[in-house]
Amino acid sequence: MSQSMGMDFDTLRQAMADNQEQPEGPARNARAEQLLIEAEKLNIPLAVIEALGHQLKVYNYSSEKDKMFVPFARLLRMWDEHPEDFDEYETHSLHWVFKWMSAGMLDQPHIPLASIEKWLGEMEHRYRLAGHSERAVRGAEFSVAAHLGDLGRAERAYTAWLAADRDTMADCHACELHSQGWWRAERDADEEALELWRPVLEGEYTCAHEPHTVLASSLVPLLRLGRLDEARAHHLRGFRLVRPMESMRGAYADHVEFCALSGNEARALELLAERPAYFTDSGDPRSKLDFMAVTALLMDRLTGLGLGDRPVPGPAGREWTASGLAVHARGEALSLAALFDARNGTSYVSERARGRMDQRPLVERLPLGVRSRSARHLSPSGSAAGSGSAAASASARSSAAFVESDAGSDPSSFPALLAEARRLSSTRSPDAVEAWAAVSRAAEGQELDVRDRAEIADHAAMERGPEGIELFHEAAALYAEAGDPGEALAARARAAYVLALTGGPGEALATVSELYEGVLALLTGGGTGVSQAASVLVGRARILMLLVQEDADEGESGATASEGTASGTAGSGTAADEVVGAAEAAVRELLALAEPHLSDVRMASRAAEARAMLGELAAHAGDAEAAAELLGQAAAAFVAAGLPWFAVEYESRLAGIARHLGDAEEAERAARAALEHGGPRLEPMGHAQLHLQLAEVLGATQFGPASEHALEAAHWADEAGEGPTLGAWARHQLGGFLLRQGRWAEAAEILESALPDLTTDMHGDGAIVQTRWWLGDCLTELGEHRAAAEHWLRAADVARHWPEQRDHAMLAHLAAEALGHAELPAQAEQAYARAGDLWRDLGNVHGLIRSLRARAWVALRTDSGLDGARESMAAAVRECEEGLRAVSSSVGAEAVEASDTVAGSDAAEGSDAAERRHRLVAELGHTHRQFGDLVARSVPDDAQEALAHYTRAISVFASLGEDALDARTGAELAAGWLEADLLRPAAAAARARAVLSAYADVDGEAAQARRAEAENMLGMTEKA
Repeated sequence: MSQSMGMDFDTLRQAMADNQEQPEGPARNARAEQLLIEAEKLNIPLAVIEALGHQLKVYNYSSEKDKMFVPFARLLRMWDEHPEDFDEYETHSLHWVFKWMSAGMLDQPHIPLASIEKWLGEMEHRYRLAGHSERAVRGAEFSVAAHLGDLGRAERAYTAWLAADRDTMADCHACELHSQGWWRAERDADEEALELWRPVLEGEYTCAHEPHTVLASSLVPLLRLGRLDEARAHHLRGFRLVRPMESMRGAYADHVEFCALSGNEARALELLAERPAYFTDSGDPRSKLDFMAVTALLMDRLTGLGLGDRPVPGPAGREWTASGLAVHARGEALSLAALFDARNGTSYVSERARGRMDQRPLVERLPLGVRSRSARHLSPSGSAAGSGSAAASASARSSAAFVESDAGSDPSSFPALLAEARRLSSTRSPDAVEAWAAVSRAAEGQELDVRDRAEIADHAAMERGPEGIELFHEAAALYAEAGDPGEALAARARAAYVLALTGGPGEALATVSELYEGVLALLTGGGTGVSQAASVLVGRARILMLLVQEDADEGESGATASEGTASGTAGSGTAADEVVGAAEAAVRELLALAEPHLSDVRMASRAAEARAMLGELAAHAGDAEAAAELLGQAAAAFVAAGLPWFAVEYESRLAGIARHLGDAEEAERAARAALEHGGPRLEPMGHAQLHLQLAEVLGATQFGPASEHALEAAHWADEAGEGPTLGAWARHQLGGFLLRQGRWAEAAEILESALPDLTTDMHGDGAIVQTRWWLGDCLTELGEHRAAAEHWLRAADVARHWPEQRDHAMLAHLAAEALGHAELPAQAEQAYARAGDLWRDLGNVHGLIRSLRARAWVALRTDSGLDGARESMAAAVRECEEGLRAVSSSVGAEAVEASDTVAGSDAAEGSDAAERRHRLVAELGHTHRQFGDLVARSVPDDAQEALAHYTRAISVFASLGEDALDARTGAELAAGWLEADLLRPAAAAARARAVLSAYADVDGEAAQARRAEAENMLGMTEKA
């Protein structure tokens, strides 16, 4: 400090630089205002100029843009009075912010249009005096004309803008391309807009606010063009960039609009909830107009969906419903638009605002992958649809596990409804369920015969689960009264199966065994048909299959089997074998009964189900190949019978078995077939499960297609109300697939979305660790090193409890690297120490050596300093040398034992030892090379020590031959430059010639680079 009560100039500059790195917002602005006061105390004009410029910059990148004009006016006055007080940088900055003033005036409706036009003239005059191109001036004029809706003037200014030379006052390429593309999109030329934006989207041009705004602006054009995958990707990438930047309310509004137009209303509400201040911040009226307009769009959409009474986030101070906020937001938007139009003398802004608010959705639902609910789940009364296996949801609202009877019409005709229901039942159509429900409703008040009442009761029972047992018995009594004893037995068999499903398989089997004897007697005597007999036989087979599964489940859980027989629920090994034998016999009897009657779709269905049961029994016995063959036959039989929806469960099961057998092609085929055959009849949960299965099948090699199916799985899980369970797992998988494609920002958004729902109980701690690991990878690629380190450290804390500690060590090492990149050297040093201890405990000498080397470099920036750095490097050298001694000892021991081994085994052991030695020698070379670099950079006066390490590295690498050529010559050149610094030109030249000689007959980029550096060194030494 130069003054007891203030800062000196250097401290002030550092404080402004530090403040510039803080998050946008009022706190940063307030600090800038304090720093201006400090600058004024110094009585140094340049200090005040820099502090005013800093204030201008933070105001411009905040919600308080209306504060820019006062400091700019003061700066301009200082320039006019004493231009000599401005250095070159501040002179450039003053002219640069003329553009900000032009845009800032447009954004403030209280500034008259005449003042804005006058300002354009002032800007043009001052740019001409300073010798600048008129490109920036014409760009500013274009912005004014476009805002006014003066299309002719806007096109003329646009043409002149592009025709003028680019100079130091022109906006960066990224910002210019954004504005140009925005104008083409405004003129209904979406393809042209996207082509203009392409270099920004691909990262060729970037700046502080790009590609943030280009990604946001591209969303609706992409939706209009039907390029939905790109739209999704741009939303995930772009929102991640916009989220932390308070000044980007307009771009934020674009993301809300995108969600409202793509069926992602719940996501849009989440975005609104993240930014409550955006409803009221008044420093930038134009972006507030944008935000309120898209809020009105969203609220009108929700109201149109019947969710007008739903609570929604809104301006602080009251509770809001969607319909209430719709009115408020529209009023606010139109009031702001009216202020602009009054200033401009047009109606253009209001017309655009109305057009934006009145848009219709462009896509019914575009899955985004991030956790969210669909619109139908926004209502408090909404319920999740679908649960259970893919097969159970394959036939919408059909009876689970084929509990059914073998028993589009004119809705006002009961006979027609009844006939249609019977027809659908006879063809095993899933639509029979709703048809019978319609019959039941139409039957109220009707005089029905006993058969009709029996069928209605029978089908009503199928929909009631455990509560349907009594209704099945009622149906059975009615069938008996109607003179159909076979169907009565079938109804009772259905009741027995439901009983078995609800926990009474032993009792159910005893019951169905009686029914089985009875129906066979009837069939033999001609008292019933094959179809009714098959219904009883299939019930018996299913109950026995349940017992087999129960036995398998108990075996897996390690439970002790209770005593019992084939009629029990579990048993000893012998009893269990009896259950399996009884089940197989029952299934084969069903198959023998059904196969002669395959022309009847009902019997074809029974035969197909029997084959599927045989497949399950083969799987139970451990014969995966036979299981796959039988399940494939069952699925094919269902499809051949015109019942593809019943094939879904078995195709899904087949896909899993094929994957287990390593037959990826068959697994993919079966999974795709299950999706195809389920079709529109799949419930959301069925869609989710099948898409996830296909994603996992494809995920080994085809990351793009796998990510598409994981995305669909996440979407359908959300639709089913299973977002926190299956949806979280699908997002976990999706994030991993996106990461493998290098789509870092999208992957990070998805993984961060999955993380809150992943739990140890539901998903396992391995999934949580993997998600955080992947997140660290993504965030590192995005330059968010501190956040990456946090995820890796939290994953390491979980992995430290695992028996195998390699993951723990890797995560600690990765976290240390990230902490170093995040400029947190003390924390990085601690993490490297932790990783080193873990590598040592694991016996992983390479991990230990690398952690020691890395620790040495970060130690230079901590209290450990150069001494600590040298100590770590020396420790790395010792570990290399000790590792080499250990390898030599093991090779000797192997040699002693070699006489007792065959030649091939001996060769393999020798090869392994040689490889280990080779790797450790390379580590030693790299360690000496880095030791030399560390000393050379840290202690310029002690070049001899550095040179000694370089010389040692060269010798070590030379012992490895051509494999280490690049490493050896790199050390040689480093030593050569050091020789030159020590004023030893001859020694330096000798090292350069050695490198040139080494690459005399070698091609490639590395060789070219080494030769060029060596020739440069040689030239410099010759001049010396």
